[in-house]
Amino acid sequence: MTKPMTKTQLVAALAEEMGSEKKAASAALDAITAIITREVAGGGAVTLPGIGKIYCRERPERMVRNPATNEQIKKEADKVVKMTIAKALKDSVNG
Repeated sequence: MTKPMTKTQLVAALAEEMGSEKKAASAALDAITAIITREVAGGGAVTLPGIGKIYCRERPERMVRNPATNEQIKKEADKVVKMTIAKALKDSVNG
């Protein structure tokens, strides 16, 4: 398995793909990240065509177990960020 692409590598690849400077590509990536974060934190969802859908899901209050002591603990309700991968991306990876 290869290492994941770093932000620096992603910015360089994005700049090359866009035919622009790394500074502009970095600003574009930061803007996209900020938009997705703001929308998902507000309870919405963002669909990235060809990639997938990022959304926030609420988890109910539940009982969990501390693995060190086997003690049952009540965990409060919380939210978790989820991503559903688009069929086009799945097909390109498997195909």
